[in-house]
Amino acid sequence: MKTPHLTRLRRACWAVLWLGAYFTATGQADTTQEAIDAFLLPATEEFEADYAALAESLERYRRQPLHLNSATEEELREMRLLSDIQIVHFLQYRQSAGDLVALEELQVIPGFSVEDIQRLLPFVTLAETANRAGSLWRALGQGKKTLSMRWSRNPGHTGDYTLGDPNQWYLRYQHLGGMANYGFTAEKDAGEEMFRGSNAKGFDYYSWHLFLREPLRGIKTLALGDYSLNIGQGLLAYTGFAGGKSGLVTGIKRNSPTLRPYSSVNEANFLRGAALTATPWKDVEITIFGSYRRRDANLVLPDSLSEDTLAPYFTALDLDGLHRTPAELSDRNAISLGLWGARLAYGRRRWRLGVNTLRQSFNTPMLPRPQLYNQYYFRGARLANYSLDYSLWWRNLHFFGETALSGNGAVATVNGLLAGLDRKIDLAVLYRLYPRHYQALLAHAFAENSQPRNESGLYIGIELRPLSQWTLSAYVDMWRNPWLQYLIDSPSDGWEYRCRLSYLQKRRLEAYLEIRTKNQALGVDRWDNPVDFVILSQRRQLRLHLSYKLTKALEWRSRLDFGFADNDINERQRGMVIYQDFLLRPIGFPLSFTTRLALFDTDGYAARFYAYENDLLNHFSIPAYYERGMRFYINMRYRPLKTVTLELRYAQTWRGEHVSQANTQKQLSMQLRWVMGR
Repeated sequence: MKTPHLTRLRRACWAVLWLGAYFTATGQADTTQEAIDAFLLPATEEFEADYAALAESLERYRRQPLHLNSATEEELREMRLLSDIQIVHFLQYRQSAGDLVALEELQVIPGFSVEDIQRLLPFVTLAETANRAGSLWRALGQGKKTLSMRWSRNPGHTGDYTLGDPNQWYLRYQHLGGMANYGFTAEKDAGEEMFRGSNAKGFDYYSWHLFLREPLRGIKTLALGDYSLNIGQGLLAYTGFAGGKSGLVTGIKRNSPTLRPYSSVNEANFLRGAALTATPWKDVEITIFGSYRRRDANLVLPDSLSEDTLAPYFTALDLDGLHRTPAELSDRNAISLGLWGARLAYGRRRWRLGVNTLRQSFNTPMLPRPQLYNQYYFRGARLANYSLDYSLWWRNLHFFGETALSGNGAVATVNGLLAGLDRKIDLAVLYRLYPRHYQALLAHAFAENSQPRNESGLYIGIELRPLSQWTLSAYVDMWRNPWLQYLIDSPSDGWEYRCRLSYLQKRRLEAYLEIRTKNQALGVDRWDNPVDFVILSQRRQLRLHLSYKLTKALEWRSRLDFGFADNDINERQRGMVIYQDFLLRPIGFPLSFTTRLALFDTDGYAARFYAYENDLLNHFSIPAYYERGMRFYINMRYRPLKTVTLELRYAQTWRGEHVSQANTQKQLSMQLRWVMGR
C-alpha cells in the first residue's frame, strides 16, 4: 500500500519532469559535461578513477583545442574521447595519408562514427593556434581562472559518533592557461572538525600545484607541489585516470602523460614534491621525479609488555583520508614516505621504449600482521622497482606492454595487442602474469584484483560494426590466483564475459542490450576448521538501456537491470532496477536540470546493481542499488551570468516496505562556480 507521503512525492516528481518539455532553444551546449556523461554512462560497476582529472583535461582542450596534425598518442588518450583502436587507426591514417586537410576527413578513418566525430569536434582543430605566451610571468596571469565552493550534508545526520559536524566543505581555485596550470584544493569531510580541535587552521586536507608546459627550451613539463605519476602500464606507478573492464571493450591500454597536475580530493593517491620531463635530444625524453610527504598508517608503538618488538612499525597504509574520530586521528600523518626515480624514453614514429626506476623509503618499517594470504606482501622500510615498457606499430597491429622487477627478485609482466582486423572488426588481447611475491606499492596495472600480484590472466575483447548504426562488442577475461587471497583460503580462478548489442541513430536515439556474467571464488566460514571453504560464486546481469532526445534541449533515458547472484551454499539472490532520467538543458535559458526516479528490488547486496548518476559539475558518483526501495535525485543548475554558475542537488533513498525516517537517506549539496578570464 502506497503511503500518502510517497504518492505526493511521485506526483511532484512527474510534474517537475514534464514541465521541462515546454522549453525549446538553440545554441551551444555544455560540451565538457556531455562528453563526461557519454564516457561514464555505460559504467556497470564503480571503478577507481580520478573524474576531476578527466574534467580538467577536457576543459583544457575545449579552451585550447588539440591540433590533430601534431597530436601525440598520449594527448589523444588524455581526452578519453577515442578508444585505443580508434587512436591506432587515426595515427596509421595520418602516417600513410599525411596531414588532415579538413575535419570531415575523419569520416574515412576506420572505426570513426558520425557520433564519435561530433563528440570530438569541440576539443580539436586544424587551424593554426595562437603563439604561446612570451614569458612565464605573462603566462601565470593569462588563462581561465575558476573558483569552486561546494557544501554537502545528509539532513537528519547528527554526527554523534564523530568529533566534527556532518557538513562537508570543498574549496578549489584553478588556473588553466597555455603554459601554466596552477591552483589549490581544500576539503573537509563529514564528521571532521573545522577551525577547531584537530583542524584549528581550517580544512582537514590541503593540496596545491604548479604545472608548467614547455617553460624553457628543452623542458617539456615541470611540476611543483602535488602531481600524478604514470609510468608504462602501471606495474611501477600509476596514480592518474585508469579505468578497468567496461563496455569500452578495447580500452585496455594505459597511456596517460607521465606527469600531470593533481587537484583531486583523494588524500592518498598522489606525489608531493617536484618533477620534470626534459627533451635534451630529438626523440628522447627524460623524466626525473621526487616526493616526500606524511602518510596515514596503522602505527604500532613500542610496548615493553609485548614480546613482538620494541621498535615502532606500521601494519598498513590508511587510504580513506578520513579523520573523524580519535582512532582515525591517531593514524593521521603517522609515517613519512620519500620517493624518487627516473624514466628514460626513446621513440620513433612506429615504436617507443621506456626504462624506469622507482625507489621508496619509509621512516618506519612496514610489517603487515602475519596471515597466510599476506606472507608475500612487502615488509621493510625500503623498496626498489625497475621496469621496461614498449609500444610498437606494425601495419594494422599495435603491440604494447611492460615488464617489471621488484627488489625481492620477482618479475611481473603485462603485454597487449590492439588490432584493426577490418574496417568493421577490432580486436584487443592482453595477457598478464603477476607473481604472488611481486611488490609495488603504487602499482595500478590491468588486473582483476586491486593490486598486480598473485594473478595470471588472459583478456580478449572484440568490436564488430556489421551495419552503420549497429555495434556488437564483447570481451571475455579469465584469470587464476595461484596463492591465497583475503578471505579465500586456497588458490582459485575465475572468469567473466560481457556482450553488448548497440543501436545508434544520429543525434536522436541510443539503445543497447547487454549481458554480463562473472564467476569467482568465494570463501565460506567453517565452524569446525579455521580454513574456509572455497566455492564458486556467479553473478549474471541483463541490461536494457534507451536514450532518446525528445528535443534539442530535452533528453529522456530509461534503463532496466535484471540479474541474480548464486553459489552452492546460499539461496539465489535475484534483483532488478528500473529508472527514468530526464535531462533538460535549454540553450539560451539560464536554468537547466537533470533528474532520476529509480525503483529497485533485490534479495540482498550480492545482487546489487551500479548506475552512473549526474551530479554537480566535476563531481561524479556511481552508487550501488540493493535491497528494496526507491531513489530520487534532482540537479538544478542556474547561470545568472556567463561567468557564474549556481548548482543545487537533492538526493533521497528509501529502503524497506514503508517510507519512514528510520530507512531514509538524504543528501543536499550546493555549489558555486565563478569563472574569470578566458
